[in-house]
Amino acid sequence: MARFRARPMSTFDVINPATESTIGSVASHSLEETDRVIEKAALAFESWRKVSPGDRARLLRRFADLVDTHQEELAQLEVANAGHTISNARWEAGNVRDVLNYYAGAPERHSGLQIPVEGGINVTFHEPLGVVGIIVPWNFPMPIASWGFAPALAAGNAVVLKPAEITPLSALRLGELALEAGLPEGVFNVITGSGSIVGWRFVTHEKVAKVCFTGSTDVGSRIMAGCADQVKRVTLELGGKSANVIFADTDIEMAASRAPGGVFDNAGQDCCARSRILVERSVYEKFLEHFESAVTGFVVGDPQLETTEMGPLVSDEQRRIVESYVPEGAPIAFQGNCPTGPGFWFPPTVLAPVSPTDRAVREEIFGPVVVVLPFEDEADAISIANNTPFGLSGSIWTENLGRALRVARGIDSGNLSVNSHSSVRYWTPFGGFKQSGIGRELGPDALDAFSDVKNVFISSES
Repeated sequence: MARFRARPMSTFDVINPATESTIGSVASHSLEETDRVIEKAALAFESWRKVSPGDRARLLRRFADLVDTHQEELAQLEVANAGHTISNARWEAGNVRDVLNYYAGAPERHSGLQIPVEGGINVTFHEPLGVVGIIVPWNFPMPIASWGFAPALAAGNAVVLKPAEITPLSALRLGELALEAGLPEGVFNVITGSGSIVGWRFVTHEKVAKVCFTGSTDVGSRIMAGCADQVKRVTLELGGKSANVIFADTDIEMAASRAPGGVFDNAGQDCCARSRILVERSVYEKFLEHFESAVTGFVVGDPQLETTEMGPLVSDEQRRIVESYVPEGAPIAFQGNCPTGPGFWFPPTVLAPVSPTDRAVREEIFGPVVVVLPFEDEADAISIANNTPFGLSGSIWTENLGRALRVARGIDSGNLSVNSHSSVRYWTPFGGFKQSGIGRELGPDALDAFSDVKNVFISSES
């Protein structure tokens, strides 16, 4: 368990969402304390940027090795703090390790170009930006943090990371492991506190060169506007209302059995959740029949148990938000089961039939609620899928390769999968269209987002 501060300063409690018990308290840092951490990072950056690529890579590999050694500890922190199932939490800790290892291979390979010119030579360099502020959401605290800090550190930047107020424990432990791995003091900093104070200071402080934010579109748009005052670089990964498009030529029973995992994983608290299921009309009823069996069999319960497929929502506030999308009289086709008693539980819920204008169809719910809509043909499926301001993820189920390609090209989304619900691999780019964000994370080009290209011409003429 991560170490907690005593209570000499302002603090906030950390709650276990499966039991509603308080498991500790964490400091809520002030504006002045945030400034001190940013200044510390800015000072550390001046020496970190000069560390040779090979040495930077070795330190990141050490960091990855320590994360691997402490994988179970980190996973247990995420179960207790975020309510993630133990199987998911172990994957998430392993993802941090893998992302660090992947970008540990980047510093020596982040090379520039030699471009032919007259009268000399022309070369380019990738220069680190400086201090990168990373604001992490509560739904996937560990992996999303690493998607920012691993490439940022590999590119030679210093990092100040702010976890979400309600899920800070894994980030604090990762900060300790970074120091233990040998990263110099001030290079990787974790600071807890409110978004309005700590997070917003990343936006306004002149020594923060870039902000990476994952969260709601409303907050992301304000961050983008704030960064514009200093022409500050920004990467935003925001909301989603992704479609799971199911054509009649696919294996309907298989598509129905896989659909719960595409929307109810992490209790639906996933910007990639396929929260709209679009089914070709000729197989609509058949799909619902198989889907009901899959939903009612989806195991919701104690996240510590290996057999559990879905845990609680992260907070009582989030549960109230989700409940607002299923008011009395809502068209509930069927629901799964969930525990009663302490914990922020909500059952997997399927709404059908629904009007295209219903809130549950149009808005991101961020909970285990899905709507099922019929469509007529390819053009109708694409039109419905695109009828949203978001464009992050989605799935297409068909046995027709040509159709898969046509529909994938037609849907306005940054990440699509065919006959699966896979969206994020650390060695491929991730990001959204439209109001789902700006920029890309992960993949081979991520270091470019944390550096500037410098062009140098060297005359060969005396």
